[in-house]
Amino acid sequence: MEYINLTYEQKDVLREIGNIGAGNAATSLSKLLNTKVEMNVPSVNIVSYDEIMELIGGPDETIVGLMFRILGEAPGTVYLILSVDEAEYLVRILTNDPGYSLFDGERENELAMSALHEIGNIVTGSYLTALSDFTKINMQPSVPYLGIDMAGAILTVGLLEISQVTDYAIIIDTEINNDDSPEGIHGNFFLLPDPESFSKLFNALGINDDE
Repeated sequence: MEYINLTYEQKDVLREIGNIGAGNAATSLSKLLNTKVEMNVPSVNIVSYDEIMELIGGPDETIVGLMFRILGEAPGTVYLILSVDEAEYLVRILTNDPGYSLFDGERENELAMSALHEIGNIVTGSYLTALSDFTKINMQPSVPYLGIDMAGAILTVGLLEISQVTDYAIIIDTEINNDDSPEGIHGNFFLLPDPESFSKLFNALGINDDE
């Protein structure tokens, strides 16, 4: 099956799952950040690994990346990608300190890293719960790996092994907005099912080789 050629209806199924997950994540983030947060999913697409790099500005772009392994009946890998400015903005809301930084001198700020872990857990957990509810397949996120580095360095850690057997990932565009940030935060949520999980997930969603 060529997953990159999904029909509009098939993409719509994935978008609906994304929006349910985004709604749940927004509720949890609103409580955590103590401010009204809205999230939506403007698009869902199947992209190649080369396109992933292009979407986030190229392999030399410095990003904040949270990587999770999906545990359960459909294993895989998940990435939540933010720009450094976006990640820092979220931490400043959480700490209620407009001058807060991701770094303490040359070192990563431990409180900031802990805050990003919690935000990543909420967003990833919400999306995977929505996907699990739709497919009736048990999926749970692992403890996240958090890195602030060039995109090529962060993504290669998870993509190298998977790219030997599959070429595509599901990207769920994620927009986070609150009253103090009219322009919003545009993160990227990459879902990379292991090869054996791709068919299992898509068949459970009614997406199969006959589409």
